Amino acid sequence: MQRLYRKRIVLGVGGGIAAYKSAELVRRLRDQGAEVRVVMTSGGREFITPLTLQALSGHPVHLDLLDPAAEAAMGHIELARWADLVLIAPTTADLMARLAQGVANDLLTTLVLATNAPIALAPAMNQAMWADPATQANRVLLQQRGIRLFGPASGSQACGDVGMGRMLEADDLAQAAADCFERSLLTGLHLLITAGPTQENIDPVRYITNHSSGKMGFALAEAAAEAGARVTLVAGPVFLPTPDRVQRVDVVSARDMLTACEAAMPCDLFVAAAAVADYRPEVIAPHKLKKDPSKGDGLLLQMVRNPDILATLAGREDRPFSVGFAAETENLLEYATRKLRDKNLDLIVANDVANPSIGFNSEENAVTVIDRQQHETRFSQASKGHIARQLIAFIADRFHQA
Repeated sequence: MQRLYRKRIVLGVGGGIAAYKSAELVRRLRDQGAEVRVVMTSGGREFITPLTLQALSGHPVHLDLLDPAAEAAMGHIELARWADLVLIAPTTADLMARLAQGVANDLLTTLVLATNAPIALAPAMNQAMWADPATQANRVLLQQRGIRLFGPASGSQACGDVGMGRMLEADDLAQAAADCFERSLLTGLHLLITAGPTQENIDPVRYITNHSSGKMGFALAEAAAEAGARVTLVAGPVFLPTPDRVQRVDVVSARDMLTACEAAMPCDLFVAAAAVADYRPEVIAPHKLKKDPSKGDGLLLQMVRNPDILATLAGREDRPFSVGFAAETENLLEYATRKLRDKNLDLIVANDVANPSIGFNSEENAVTVIDRQQHETRFSQASKGHIARQLIAFIADRFHQA
């Protein structure tokens, strides 16, 4: 059930005796990596306490539609936008009826009307209530609207009856929730990506850096998260928002970046999109360097090589599938191919930063990907977001072939 990894599930808890199973369902969903927010009806609170579900979900339970505190933090509209799936378990006959008629008189039913996420119901009621023509008419209407029904099952019921109406068990509901999501290209895989420049200090005031904006690396991180990966983004000094569902680690220097990357290991795929400074000053002056007229108009800095982050990770015994970037101003494919070979990479992405329309700080890019057999695949100029999604699909395909 890796398809639940990092998925956002709103679990609605209706007022039925089967609400006791909701606690186990929260555990099962979280065991598979889902993040769960619980919304309870007033009836649901009569069967299981909000404190129990708060402890299991790790988040406050949402109870009232007109709760000022909830509206200031995560109210019904925010919850509706947040959710990847709204699952109501248990769903009583009353809840089914209200949902079928579009009634929005509490937080849960209002959220259902406000969300664009898939909606699934786990019916739980007496067998006679389930068989009643009104309930069956509501079932048909809800399914016609695209709402999924998980169950019910047949079996003994709390009232002593035996028949259809029993809520599915937690394991079955978790599996049904996973089945709502397509298996993505990178589902369940850990992708480590570097982005942006590094800064190498000269003194407390000055530093050496480059023109990298980090836009391409951040776009790749966002595309990888969309493809189902667990993404760790190690970012140099940039002013970009963190993509949704991406773990970001901010660093400054090349050595900081290497340390952060090694701390994030192991990973399945490593994409080195950062523009890392090859050199740093051998000595960082403790105070601001002053102009010295006796030494003329120049300033001589002794530089030393920075560690090669890409070669270091690609050379590990537990090496990930390794993808490098070659930003060049001349002899693009020649230099990129050499880098692919010298650093033991699986793929290299070459882009011509001499072209201002696709260079540093631009909104668009055009790249050529070279593999170990020196086959070239070109991606025509497009937005960096579009190129990123194309690259992630290409990288995922090659990873699964490896």
